[in-house]
Amino acid sequence: MENLKTHYSAVLTIAGSDSGGCAGIQADIKSISACGAFAASVITATTAQNTQGIFDIHPIPIAHLEKQLDAVLSDIAFSAVKIGMLHSSEVIAAVANKLAHYNISNIVLDPVMVATSGDNLIVNDAISSLKEFLPKACLITPNIPEAETFIGHPITLKNLKKSAREIGQRYQTAVLLKGGHLGAHKNEITDILYVHQHDEIITIKNPWIATKNTHGTGCSLSSSIAAFLSLGHSLEDAVKKGCHYINQAITQGENKILGKGNGPVNHFGHK
Repeated sequence: MENLKTHYSAVLTIAGSDSGGCAGIQADIKSISACGAFAASVITATTAQNTQGIFDIHPIPIAHLEKQLDAVLSDIAFSAVKIGMLHSSEVIAAVANKLAHYNISNIVLDPVMVATSGDNLIVNDAISSLKEFLPKACLITPNIPEAETFIGHPITLKNLKKSAREIGQRYQTAVLLKGGHLGAHKNEITDILYVHQHDEIITIKNPWIATKNTHGTGCSLSSSIAAFLSLGHSLEDAVKKGCHYINQAITQGENKILGKGNGPVNHFGHK
């Protein structure tokens, strides 16, 4: 019988490294792998980090960052790219230029600004550069504080849908506005997907899980969505499957202990 060769569904994650293994590149690789795709990585910065906080950030030199991007993008066909920690304007420019050079699409951008611990992950003068980069993504996945930075006003449950549409129309991209920072309503968390292409609002609800083990949820969610996109799912289905995956990962990790602070989700514990 002929041995038919098949291609991996490959996802590139461009993000920072978390030495504690809960977030960043480490969480991305676990999430992408758990969802059935192949993960490659380009590291923008290394961090001295654990479950309690970030103690140092070491930016990767731009020349080496560009060489990482050239190495993987010139060799591997990626069906989706996830972008996380872009801590400076120089990094954003380098990533944007390389992705444009290689005609990369299916970009899921998690606009990481503040870690679960409260530590800043982006310098203030890079926020305007990040805003300019948002339209290059097919989907952005801001939490409430990040989204408020993009539109300049408070977001509540009452204006959650309106705010998602406002962000999507302003930056010409689809938006998954994550409602976790607003807390539970009727024991549920509400996320809003705004599909810019069709001017469509989709409400996604999942059970609220009372746990401090949420370190890396944003990284893991955006990575899982990129994985499902790479496997051929539509944007709506990829987002719904990603939200379900993360909810299961939080559930399966809520009572596990790692370190003394905010523990991770259980990436491989989903059903």
